[in-house]
Amino acid sequence: MVHVLSSRVLLRPTDPERSRAFYGQALGLSVYREFGTGPERGTVYFLGGGFLEVAGRSEEPPSPGLQLWLQVPDAEAAHEELRAAGVEIVREPVQEPWGLIEMWIADPDGVRICVVEVPREHPIRYRPGI
Repeated sequence: MVHVLSSRVLLRPTDPERSRAFYGQALGLSVYREFGTGPERGTVYFLGGGFLEVAGRSEEPPSPGLQLWLQVPDAEAAHEELRAAGVEIVREPVQEPWGLIEMWIADPDGVRICVVEVPREHPIRYRPGI
């Protein structure tokens, strides 16, 4: 068994500066660390219990199957903040049949991002008897 100490999602955007503006300014993610110099330098953002590293450049957008899942305490408040920041809302917050409240946005390269609120009574947060 591999002993994993840390993990992060690596994102190679087509326009690193545009992606840094999106994740750092529009989404307001806090910077964990930066490395290198110039437009293709690396920036690692805190992503809840993980990290998102935006570094390097790719000629092609990231894989169409790549999606991010970001849990927030209040999806409606996040919706208002993101809309005010000019983030394109792909789908407004909706309570899904499985009980989560999900909103969808996309980064500048089209990476789909699920912004999700886990209601207090949902099994992810509440387990009777525990």
